Amino acid sequence: MSIQRHLNALNDTLAKRSQIRQEYPDLSQHNNHMAKVLTLEMYANLRDKQTPSGFTVDDVIQTGVDNPGHPFIMTVGCVAGDEETYEVFKDLLDPIIEDRHGGYKPTDKHKTDLNPDNLQGGDDLDPNYVLSSRVRTGRSIRGFCLPPHCSRGERRAIEGLSVEALGVLDGDLKGKYYALKDMTEEEQQQLIDDHFLFDKPVSPLLLASGMARDWPDGRGIWHNDNKTFLVWVNEEDHLRVISMQKGGNMKEVFNRFCTGLTKIEELFKEKGHEFMWNEHLGYVLTCPSNLGTGLRGGVHVKLPNLSKHEKFGEILKRLRLQKRGTGGVDTAAVGGVFDISNADRLGFSEVELVQMVVDGVKLLVEMEKRLEAGQSINDLMPEQK
Repeated sequence: MSIQRHLNALNDTLAKRSQIRQEYPDLSQHNNHMAKVLTLEMYANLRDKQTPSGFTVDDVIQTGVDNPGHPFIMTVGCVAGDEETYEVFKDLLDPIIEDRHGGYKPTDKHKTDLNPDNLQGGDDLDPNYVLSSRVRTGRSIRGFCLPPHCSRGERRAIEGLSVEALGVLDGDLKGKYYALKDMTEEEQQQLIDDHFLFDKPVSPLLLASGMARDWPDGRGIWHNDNKTFLVWVNEEDHLRVISMQKGGNMKEVFNRFCTGLTKIEELFKEKGHEFMWNEHLGYVLTCPSNLGTGLRGGVHVKLPNLSKHEKFGEILKRLRLQKRGTGGVDTAAVGGVFDISNADRLGFSEVELVQMVVDGVKLLVEMEKRLEAGQSINDLMPEQK
């Protein structure tokens, strides 16, 4: 009898292994962080787990399975469905976070600094080269599932809370909320002309993760009267907070960013809602690439000569910066104008990251001027930051 039981158990194990092999995704052609980390054994260990809201490992990795790679930036290949995702699936996510964030270990602690007085300079970037400046981040409201996994009701509740909180802002931050589903064509066109409007996601990375469900229900954009401070509601994160303006005064942009963000957090706390945050991961967001500060400080800058230089990629890497086209992550540069921003989000404070952008862009503009004049930039090559 005991032999039979042993044989039955062995057969069950073999059947389960066979089933897991059948379910395991083919990642042989993939170039993302998830594909580098996930193994059959890890998949087998995680497959029966789920978060309290029902998010599974297959939900975590779906976007990385459907999107093998990216022409400009190595993508992460996974998303979180709720705050607990990072704990329940830490065997997969910790190595991805370490890989994506320059060796950030599971024992490391994140630092936050939203005091704009600690930024050195930033008000002197040459506006002949730096066309616009912006700083953005995301925030998640504790107790709700994240956009890849939230229900319609949760999404609408987040919208309601956000409209109430943002409606209290005054002074320079006083503004108005536009629900996507209620917009007139004129309002839509105006927001498109101002480069504010996020449209229905077309990026396969977002679609595969489930963020576009029920579009445009529960989504909207709030901006202040000056159109220099805006909040996206229920796009890739619960909230995306953006401070922006024409020209190169990053100090002014960052000051507004810190002031507005601090006020918004206070308003949510008054309503009994905290933002997702912990000592290790900092601010918790949908994509592991945005953990920590969630901050991307960037400028649109004209670099027609430097961008053709053989060491352009190496210079950016040493400065811990990354380049995109001015239309976003999936676009190429037009007319030598690039969107240059910090490559890191986690392990550095907000001030440190904006400082890297300010100092790095200053150097890039100096190099561009040298090349314009037909001079060498060899003596300006930076050390690795």
